[in-house]
Amino acid sequence: MLRVAILASGSSGNCAVVSDGRVHILIDAGISTRRIAQGLKALGLELRHISGVLITHEHTDHVAALPVLCKQTAAPLYTAEGTAFALCARWGGLGERFRVFQPGQRFAVGGLEVGTFATSHDCACPSGFSVGDGRRKLALCTDTGVVTPEAREGVRGAHTLIGEFNYDPRMLRAGPYPVHLQDRIRGERGHLSNEMGGELAAWAARQGAGRVILAHLSAENNTPVLALAAARKALGELGLGEGDVELAAAPRSEGTGWFEV
Repeated sequence: MLRVAILASGSSGNCAVVSDGRVHILIDAGISTRRIAQGLKALGLELRHISGVLITHEHTDHVAALPVLCKQTAAPLYTAEGTAFALCARWGGLGERFRVFQPGQRFAVGGLEVGTFATSHDCACPSGFSVGDGRRKLALCTDTGVVTPEAREGVRGAHTLIGEFNYDPRMLRAGPYPVHLQDRIRGERGHLSNEMGGELAAWAARQGAGRVILAHLSAENNTPVLALAAARKALGELGLGEGDVELAAAPRSEGTGWFEV
């Protein structure tokens, strides 16, 4: 049975784990190794059980744990070549741990198949991921200013989507961020608004997704209530309700427990 849990999701740190009961994969490692270990323990796992770490991009809230994590687990790091170069420039000694790909390539981690796709973010080579066991498929698409054609194809057929709902446009305009940062967030290499996240959720639902986990909500520019309302509106326009597609907003700094994919 393929399962996924969120350990943290937001601008202060991101980490998820997907597992079929034998192979356990981290997606990003943007919180401390101690918090990752604690989160895994709550799920019945330990750091030594991790088979690999998928890295979406090099921003600190997705990779902060890597130097310490690599001392405590032998798991390889899977990321796009450009991201690996950026991380090697930041931290020496990690080079031999990387298994690099070009977005669009597929590979296996144990018995799980990982798909990769290009996203659009202000970093070296951002990527999203799908993970499947031959029966069920999870897709993660966050930290992107637009939903790229490659991302749509990567999400196609996913039973569970972890999708970005970063900001509410009104809150962003009225909030504390300076204009240049607002422009960065809503730009094509920034983040998805609630409405854009809703469009992605609707796309996934049209392709058969039965669950959408709303991720990477901004602490300053969004609320779970607003994000969930946008998701419900987008799904409602397809004639779908929560009896058809389960919705959950990922906490920013707490674990979710397991979701069956």
